[in-house]
Order: sequence, then structure tokens, then C-alpha cells
Amino acid sequence: MAKSSPAPAETTPVADFERSLDELEQLVARMEGGEMSLDESLRAFERGIGVYRHCQQALDQAELRVRLLLDPDAPDTAEPFEPKV
Repeated sequence: MAKSSPAPAETTPVADFERSLDELEQLVARMEGGEMSLDESLRAFERGIGVYRHCQQALDQAELRVRLLLDPDAPDTAEPFEPKV
């Protein structure tokens, strides 16, 4: 009888942010190492910009949630916020 692998756990926004930030740091370190070709550097830069934007969006959502939680006129529960892109 074959064992089934456990279902992958859903990633939390915090875990997703931390993974993206780690990827961004690795990209920067590789680029600073100076051993990448120009083409590799451009691809890494493009990926880095995308990851940076994802991180910034996550931070914006977190800031909004904090503001909602601290607002005395806000309802007792915060609802998910979908930012405009």
C-alpha cells in the first residue's frame, strides 16, 4: 500500500512575504557577486523587480490591516483587502 504524501499546507501571507524577501536577498547577493553574464543579470533584475513589487504589495496590505484594527470606528473584524493593481 503506497503512502500518500500529505497535502501541501497553505502558505500564510507572512510566510509568503518572508519567502519572497529571502528570494530577493538571494538575487541581490548573486548579482553583487559579479559572476553573472549580462543576460543572467537582466533576468535576475527583472525577477527582482517582480518580487519587490510583490513584497511591497504585501506590506501595503499589512499596513492597511493594522490601520483598520487601530481605527476605533472600524468593525470588530477586519476583512481581507484586495489592493488595486
